[in-house]
Amino acid sequence: MNSALLNPDRLWTRREVLERPGPVPPAPGVYAWYFTGVPPEVPIEYCHVANGEVLLYVGISPKRPSADGTFSRQTLRTRVRYHYRGNAYGSTLRLTLGSLLADQLGISLRRVGTRGRRLTFSSGEAALSEWMDQHARVCWLVDAEPWLTETRILKDVNLPLNLDQNTRSGFHAQLSKARARQREQARISPVLPR
Repeated sequence: MNSALLNPDRLWTRREVLERPGPVPPAPGVYAWYFTGVPPEVPIEYCHVANGEVLLYVGISPKRPSADGTFSRQTLRTRVRYHYRGNAYGSTLRLTLGSLLADQLGISLRRVGTRGRRLTFSSGEAALSEWMDQHARVCWLVDAEPWLTETRILKDVNLPLNLDQNTRSGFHAQLSKARARQREQARISPVLPR
């Protein structure tokens, strides 16, 4: 089951994913992010490599249903596209990458909007999208209960960019601190309009 993610037939680029209708199915599943370039300080020596690219992150869509049975309508297509073109407020992957690449890309997390509750990299989201266009590739597996597959993968594979269910990662504390630094900087900076 995990072979589609760990030994993919191909990895898809940002441009391919964002084409209409695009290759990503509108179905539930697990997605795996491989990178041709790695953010500074991310340890990759024990990471899985396929097609010469390093696997650093897995995610799911939709998330596990809540205890009251509430179920998200998100699909692989909506989630993967959002990671490629959205912002850090709605994408944990973008928040993580932006936090690690902030100095390199000259970006910082900021509060935006009328209430200042949303945290994004504001105009820096474009630089982050460009970096992902150059370095991030994705593959996926359709799965009716993706949260179960994600848990199994996190137990077996070193994924330094995953925080949830991944406290055993040697990079967990460092990544948490990088994200916390960005959030703190955003809190003390003026709120930006949308």
